[in-house]
Amino acid sequence: MSVRLVPAPISLVFSLADTDKDSYEREYQKLSDSDDDPISQWLKLAKAKGETSESDPVLLNLMVELHRKIDGLEMLIKNEKPKRVSLTNEAHIESIGYEHFKLKEALLEEGKIYYARIHMPVHPKRDVGVFFKALNSSLAEILKMHERDEKEWAGYLTARERVLIREAKEAKNR
Repeated sequence: MSVRLVPAPISLVFSLADTDKDSYEREYQKLSDSDDDPISQWLKLAKAKGETSESDPVLLNLMVELHRKIDGLEMLIKNEKPKRVSLTNEAHIESIGYEHFKLKEALLEEGKIYYARIHMPVHPKRDVGVFFKALNSSLAEILKMHERDEKEWAGYLTARERVLIREAKEAKNR
């Protein structure tokens, strides 16, 4: 099986999915809804009521992100951490495709299903919950990822491809 992958420096934490299936599923839903914070809930409600139609969407998103940063600083000052389920393994992703990724190290058991939090290096930075199947000891197929997260994943993959094309052109012109 041939899978097209693009180098991408991303980190993740993961565990076998059957070790605590209910907790992983609950966290997966919570991460994707992005309703972890009250500002997201307020914004979603305001958009539904049409209260944001007169607002500049870029400015509104920047203000929401600023609010999240302040909330993050407040949590840091109070020494609070977001509640996340405990996952047993940490790893680095070497390369990604639209439905696959490859780990730098051989840490997976072929055929097993895993739950992971992938630390997406996009704006805003956040964790993405995914369920994946190990195709071999380092190659994984994404089985379950929310639609919004899929779009961000595809956007990040496209951006990485552009960087590689640009670098190849620059190297060719030297």
